[in-house]
Amino acid sequence: MVSPVTVVKSEGPKLVPFFKATCVYFVLWLPTSSPSWFSALIKCLPIFCLWVFLLAHGINFLGAHPGARKILAGLLMFAITHVLYSSAFGMKPMNPEPGCGVVIICGLSYWLLYPYLSGPFTYLVAVYIALIGFMGWRAIAGVQLFNDLWTWTKLCACLGAVLFMVSDLTIAVNKFCFPVPYSRVIIMATYYAAQMLIALSAVECKDGNDRNSRKMN
Repeated sequence: MVSPVTVVKSEGPKLVPFFKATCVYFVLWLPTSSPSWFSALIKCLPIFCLWVFLLAHGINFLGAHPGARKILAGLLMFAITHVLYSSAFGMKPMNPEPGCGVVIICGLSYWLLYPYLSGPFTYLVAVYIALIGFMGWRAIAGVQLFNDLWTWTKLCACLGAVLFMVSDLTIAVNKFCFPVPYSRVIIMATYYAAQMLIALSAVECKDGNDRNSRKMN
């Protein structure tokens, strides 16, 4: 098991650009009523920094670990992000118990949104909720409570997926149901935090390989 101190020392410096870019976004707080190329750049800059964060681990690392490559690609897309992340988190262990909980949460979310939906949104929102719910289940299922509760990469994936769900649900409620107080802050803060945690979860294989190499030597 990698200690939190080791994680901070090894991965912290690589995340400095992400934290700086996130601070720039919240400090500038550009109005959404008048979108521009500059505002779009500022909004995407933290995600670009996370992309660079994964690249900083080396092309060989990305080439050897399909999960890390999928998360790298997921950081650059949106709808298929959840599909890529779900694939990266894997289907083992199945762990259906948290899946049942996620199904209930997703069902309640759609039940809340349904009266406000019309036309194609009725179906599109249902599909999107199913996708992000599946992604959340696969991330949560990876945490084995009694075996590796403190495996930081699995906890990162789990918490990141949950925050991703919170961000998207806030978007949906704010758009279709009623105005959510401080919605923009909630949406962007949880979104950036989710992406950072999921990006951090991609380096698990590298840590494991490093430990195995040391044992063999």
